[in-house]
Amino acid sequence: MNVLDIALTLGIGAVTLTLLLCGWRLLRGPTIADRVLALDTLYLSLVALVVLLGLRWQTPLLFEAALIVALLGFVGTVALARYLSRGDVVE
Repeated sequence: MNVLDIALTLGIGAVTLTLLLCGWRLLRGPTIADRVLALDTLYLSLVALVVLLGLRWQTPLLFEAALIVALLGFVGTVALARYLSRGDVVE
């Protein structure tokens, strides 16, 4: 194993731990703001995991998947924030 393989393994492990902790906060968050932040962080961690797996498996298809997940995560967070602040997503 070279240094890149070790770094990728550690990175995948750390991001997986982040996903688990964000999932826990999403389910157990005491306020709705905690749950929105956990959902946003969950999307960000999922993008990081997909990118790390793309580096590990050396396939460019996963980088496109990471872009799609990032776009959907952004749109979802904005829609949820608008709904919570105004009570309606579309004006």
